[in-house]
Amino acid sequence: MSDERSTTIDWRGRPSNPQKHGGMRASTFILGLQGFEIMAISAVGSNLITYLINEMHFLLPESANIVTNFVGTIFILALLGGYLADSYLGCYWTMLIFAFIELSGFVVLSVQAHLPQLKPPRCNDVTTGRCIKAQGLQSIIFFLAIYLVALGSGCVKPNMIAHGADQFDRNQSKMLSRYFNFIYFAFSIGELIALTALIYIQMNSGMGIGFTVSAVVMALGYIALISGTPFYINKPPQGNILTPIAQVIVAASVKRKHVCPTDPQLTPRFRFLNKACIKLEEDGKGSKWKHCTLKEVEQVKTLISVVPIFACTIIFNTILAQLQTFSVQQGTSMNNHLKNSFKIPPASLQAIPYLMLIFIVPLYDSVFVPFVRRFTHHESGLTLLQRIGFGLLLATFSMISAALTETKRRNEAVVNNNKLSIFWITPQFLIFGLSEMLTAVGLIEFFYKQALNGMETFLTAVTYCSYSFGFFLSSMLVSMVNKVTKSHNEDGWLSNNDLNKNRLDLFYWFLALLSFLNFIIYVFCARWYSQLQGNQLVQDQFVSASESNLGTKVVDPESVYKLNSNVTSS
Repeated sequence: MSDERSTTIDWRGRPSNPQKHGGMRASTFILGLQGFEIMAISAVGSNLITYLINEMHFLLPESANIVTNFVGTIFILALLGGYLADSYLGCYWTMLIFAFIELSGFVVLSVQAHLPQLKPPRCNDVTTGRCIKAQGLQSIIFFLAIYLVALGSGCVKPNMIAHGADQFDRNQSKMLSRYFNFIYFAFSIGELIALTALIYIQMNSGMGIGFTVSAVVMALGYIALISGTPFYINKPPQGNILTPIAQVIVAASVKRKHVCPTDPQLTPRFRFLNKACIKLEEDGKGSKWKHCTLKEVEQVKTLISVVPIFACTIIFNTILAQLQTFSVQQGTSMNNHLKNSFKIPPASLQAIPYLMLIFIVPLYDSVFVPFVRRFTHHESGLTLLQRIGFGLLLATFSMISAALTETKRRNEAVVNNNKLSIFWITPQFLIFGLSEMLTAVGLIEFFYKQALNGMETFLTAVTYCSYSFGFFLSSMLVSMVNKVTKSHNEDGWLSNNDLNKNRLDLFYWFLALLSFLNFIIYVFCARWYSQLQGNQLVQDQFVSASESNLGTKVVDPESVYKLNSNVTSS
């Protein structure tokens, strides 16, 4: 975590030229990769549960867990991608290597979907659970394919955002802001095409053709990435970014019995870590494991202080997992005919939020923010913490809508033997779309503005981990709920492939309650974080006053305290 960035270079390792490298032209190629990559992965992930049940013959709870574990793995591997990029490879080479791995996974998956010998025998009675499910080599090839995709996609995702931002100077705030808008726009367009056109191909031309299209789309993204090579600005890796964090913790632990230093530039939050700045006579010269700089200590404090905010978004992504699994299965049990000759693929309902966001995001910036600014007097209308909080609250109403709809759907099916229109589940997707615009985008911006030097890609990856933990938590909740609600005479709430025999509505109510409790906890965490930032602001004002009014010379940020070995222990 160096104080200054290394000189930027081109793809050959030579110093970059602002006239030839970087800018919107270079970032356009990365936007192409962003759009194509999300298009390919979303088309597979959003409808994977249908492939698992209908062609691989897994049961519904098992299929839901496979999907959530797959998506969860993608997002937790984002940490690996961020770490490798910032520490050793740089963004460009990380994307180049892992985008190829992702493409290989799509190819293997499409080959399996095409060859009958790599799948279990056809079965028209999947709702009973009596079909022979994939096993042995069939299962091995399937999991190899999806986890190659997961490894590649996870490592590519944080680097696309960070590498695109690297094409602009930090002082070009307007261009950076425009770039992030384009990134989200490319993401929404990719999702929209995947959840409509590509899903339609899967449902009408077969999963083999559909997966092949995803492989072709990913290949186009890879070509876009390579095509921009001569124009990219590349920032060299900084060395192991986790070492300075470990050094602060170790140094503070070693000096735990000493009195905390009282430098005005050290904030009072997590005062224990301030002891890492103490330098004893017996410390070796330049030993970073025994004493650290003030800046390194404050950076570790910043990382710790954002952990509760991050943790409160996990439940939010658990709800997202339901929209990609059980809500899709909900749609298959409803009337999906738009006209006599046209059926709406249930997985395509996930496109509703992205279709809406294409229009809502510009309105949010041009109408909502100026209107709210009149009352809050904040530049962005809402603070980032308020934006995240409103999104978390809306997620609760998404689950309430899902529970009410499932209750009505189940009653119509069981009592009246009637299929409810698939459009009844639209509200839960619309509400969550608004929720995602507020929380997901707010979280990325919140972490980005922490501005820890040399860790931009890794911090971007941290935001993806919330998705991962949310999807893994979803798998745990499904298994736990089934176990707790199962009795001698009845199966668990989510045990059957037939939703009419399940109690998905009760599971949705459980998630709505969990989401609301999470929102309450978030309010306390946000206030705690704001108080920490307030203390830091007071500390900064004290330092400023000391310099300007009292003429006091403040200790240089890189200085450390030299104390005798006989310092009184605290």
